[in-house]
Amino acid sequence: MGDIRVRNLVGDERLCREMAIHENNREHLNDFIRLNEEWISKYFSIEQTDRDLAADPARIIEEGGYIFSLVTEGKVVGVCALFNKGDGVYELARMAVSPHYQGRGYGRALMQTCLDKVREIKAQKVYLVSNTNLEAAIALYQKSGFVTVRTGQHPVYSRGNIVMELIDT
Repeated sequence: MGDIRVRNLVGDERLCREMAIHENNREHLNDFIRLNEEWISKYFSIEQTDRDLAADPARIIEEGGYIFSLVTEGKVVGVCALFNKGDGVYELARMAVSPHYQGRGYGRALMQTCLDKVREIKAQKVYLVSNTNLEAAIALYQKSGFVTVRTGQHPVYSRGNIVMELIDT
């Protein structure tokens, strides 16, 4: 555990100096849930799956996944996770940046960290579930190499209507 040096941020040294990204820092689990519930409540409704995760967010790490937390100004302002689905398959999920810190490249930094991790662990497949109304998120996913593999109602998340997969992991 420790800080992760974020690479390939299009030369934005200022961004790299003002923030740090931590991997699997259990002290940040409450922030992980807080930030996720904040964005979900803004656009959708908290679902049973969300409540189950909130009751035991450490299970992501315990099941071989990763939680990344972006810290700036002494507080966690962004998070993202890779859920280990088994057999080299990972779900990129729960990406959230506090509304007060959006527009600063933090989502891009979290995405880059996740992409670096999936390459490091040689993931066979990486996918995500989102909603087409989240236009900024969809644009970030597309710029990061994700392509749409399915649209329509998701069987687990009622808020999900698009599944995207990373090409060329």
